[in-house]
Amino acid sequence: MLLAMPKILLVEDNEINRDMLSRRLARRGFDVIVAIDGAQSITIAQTELPDLILMDMSLPVLDGWEATRQIKSALATQDIPVIALTAHAMSGDREKCIDAGCDDYDTKPVEMPRLLEKIQGLLG
Repeated sequence: MLLAMPKILLVEDNEINRDMLSRRLARRGFDVIVAIDGAQSITIAQTELPDLILMDMSLPVLDGWEATRQIKSALATQDIPVIALTAHAMSGDREKCIDAGCDDYDTKPVEMPRLLEKIQGLLG
């Protein structure tokens, strides 16, 4: 029996970051789907029901904080773990992300071993 690889929704508006991160996750066996703004992330989360969401917080159309709030307030998507990805590593930013509904928080530039540890921790 083949086990399905965990599906990760990567929400990132920067093309270079998106390509690099999606390739690195795919190489590690994840099924990666991509959204380029917060509004698109909500739609894709509802249709694809990913196992986990990596959410950039500074996004066009709808920012990551509001997108996360909407994903976490919808019955179909409320249990999907969300890891905030942000270049904002200021005091209080982690709390702001957790308050918006994120399950964890990681800073950019992404350190792959650290991010993978957080992903595995949330996927169990």
